[in-house]
Amino acid sequence: MIADYRDIDGRAIAETMFAETVAGVQELKAAGWQPRLVSIRIGDDPAVNLYIRNQDRSARKVGIAFEQKHFVAKITEREVHAAILNLNADPQVTGIILQRPIPDHLPIQQLQSAIHPLKDVEGMHPTSIGNIVYRNLELGPCTAMAAVELLRRTGVALEGLEVTVIGHSEIVGKPIAFLLMAEGATVTVCHHMTREVAVHTRRADAVFVAVGKPGLLKGDMLKPGAIVVDIGINQLEDADGQTRVVGDCDYDACRQVAGWITPVPGGVGPVTVAVLMRNTLVAARRLQASYTDQLSDHL
Repeated sequence: MIADYRDIDGRAIAETMFAETVAGVQELKAAGWQPRLVSIRIGDDPAVNLYIRNQDRSARKVGIAFEQKHFVAKITEREVHAAILNLNADPQVTGIILQRPIPDHLPIQQLQSAIHPLKDVEGMHPTSIGNIVYRNLELGPCTAMAAVELLRRTGVALEGLEVTVIGHSEIVGKPIAFLLMAEGATVTVCHHMTREVAVHTRRADAVFVAVGKPGLLKGDMLKPGAIVVDIGINQLEDADGQTRVVGDCDYDACRQVAGWITPVPGGVGPVTVAVLMRNTLVAARRLQASYTDQLSDHL
């Protein structure tokens, strides 16, 4: 039993990252570049509205201009595609994010791929994912990068670290595996067809879990002293009708065994927003460099 487990404070880490981003944004502004993030929202999902308010507040905090484009749920793919192309062509827009979920009749992958790679602050364009494979780790999927950032901030060396990732989604599980492999970790990815998940988690130095099943990861599935990064967000209703947010691990049981553990809420969530702001800064810098190169070519 690990008596001195430590919570990984996502809110404190996010504040540190915001401060780092502020400095970069101020540097760009001094050079005449204003980072500007445009959010595309389709429909009226309440959770998306909450995400956008958090993004707007965080953008203002670091000095990034923020704008929302809201479209009705019945909009056609062609209309959304045209809107994205207009934003791609606007030199004053340095970052674009397509809020999930979107209506079922719209193809998320095709629309995500329509966003220009230089403005892909969500890190979900095929080019952005491919860059990770080639060890260009400056920009990637926000939640995946946030989860790896939390592991990194514990101070553990990633080279040679044994890691198990539970969940293999395109936006979280798979990118986490690629990011960690690029850092030299040995990664096992478990999914719904994995026969004995506990066999893999018990030998891992760090476990990431992102499947949307509360209590999936138990304390007896961990190696003593392991690091647990819980990416799950689940709403449970108590007997008295009160709702609470929990992750995918049995927090009380896991913290008795883990050396480090992320709380839910207060772990991955705040850092994900901080990564989005950092990605927006990275995208603005890349766009500035691209325009500068084009100008030089015409001189």
